[in-house]
Amino acid sequence: MDLHLEVIAGEGRRVGLERALRDAVRDGQLAPGARLPATRRLAEELGVSRGTVKAAYDQLIAEGFLTARQGAGTEVAPLPALDAAPLKAAARAPVPRFDLRPGSPDVGAFPAAAWLRAVRRAVATAPVSAYDYGDPLGRIELRVALSEYLGRARGVVAPPERIVVTSGAVQGLALLTRVLAGADVAMEDPGLPFHREVVRRGGGRVVPVPVDERGVEVDGLGDPAAVVVTPAHQYPTGVTLHPSRRRALTDWARARGALVVEDDYDGEFRYDRQPVGALQGMAPDRVVYLGTASKTLGPALRLGWMVLPPHLVGPVADAKLHCDHSTETLGQLALAELIRSHAYDRHVRACRLRYRRRRDRLVERLGQRRRVQGIAAGLHALVEVGDEAAVLARAAVEGLAVGSLREHWHTAGSREGLVVGYGTPREGAYPGALDALVRVLELGHS
Repeated sequence: MDLHLEVIAGEGRRVGLERALRDAVRDGQLAPGARLPATRRLAEELGVSRGTVKAAYDQLIAEGFLTARQGAGTEVAPLPALDAAPLKAAARAPVPRFDLRPGSPDVGAFPAAAWLRAVRRAVATAPVSAYDYGDPLGRIELRVALSEYLGRARGVVAPPERIVVTSGAVQGLALLTRVLAGADVAMEDPGLPFHREVVRRGGGRVVPVPVDERGVEVDGLGDPAAVVVTPAHQYPTGVTLHPSRRRALTDWARARGALVVEDDYDGEFRYDRQPVGALQGMAPDRVVYLGTASKTLGPALRLGWMVLPPHLVGPVADAKLHCDHSTETLGQLALAELIRSHAYDRHVRACRLRYRRRRDRLVERLGQRRRVQGIAAGLHALVEVGDEAAVLARAAVEGLAVGSLREHWHTAGSREGLVVGYGTPREGAYPGALDALVRVLELGHS
């Protein structure tokens, strides 16, 4: 192993080496179990005698910092047992027995074999320039692949030159908020609290706009610079934006020169009919389209995309450049290959079937006693309850984690309920999670 040591010459060679090694162990530069260089090699690197190194090693062995065994060399000694109390205090919340929280797919269904093949092909054919600093817009290979896919599967008008690759939908929202520079941004109520915080931290002023059974209430929008909507499957109520509201929303944006930010949440996952095309196709000049691979493949990839009106491409690309310069390249190339080979389409179809069966099972288990709200789509469903706090308390006793509708309101809302994420559990864990949910709700009903 290579070893960098700061030896202070004025202390004497042996004493200086002892202090440098001791400090390296204390500071964690040398981890427990790390094997030190042989005395001859370290002596050559430091320009000292082998005897000096051996004496320093022997001293630290005597002090308990190092250990030495015949034939095994010299290693850093194990650390003494630490007080467990501070560690427990700093630990994260325990993993629940049953996880029905919304927001994640079944990451156990990640297409590892197909992704590995795509990575191999992408790396084998990547130009040398792919390993240099990237374009803030993203790799052209992925933007071309997304242009074809989004037009075909989601009805998005997406020329490659109007696509910006991001590290997820959240970054896209943050970049746009930065470009809008402190403007009012209308957001659905109820909606995702984290997204509201992203806008606030980006300098935007969040203005709540109500959602009813037809989606966002366009008549209540007023004059913000932009409105963020989830038209395919509203989060968390599960409704879809009614056709009349879609027309009214694009008319509103054109009349006021405002923007509609379409978060295509769950857009690929509709179970009772073909997915409704994206709102962006109705007004490409006024709608910013946000998409992501987080729900179709997995959040860990950190790959998303924006399709922008022409006048926003330059400002958003500049904001991206000064945020993180560009999204990592190899993942972009692999996703482009996955899309081009249609392996992405096959995976989405398989996921659509899996999640449809899960939603059907949820509706079946809850039966007539608890109505599942929202359309047959996406990875979550809303189940209304009378006393949300009491139900969540019973869920905690049962070891069941589930989403709360109450936390999604901008202010205190009149409706209470559970936001059930049926995409989150692994395949084998889903039946047990449903059993726990039924037990919790049946206790409340009685």
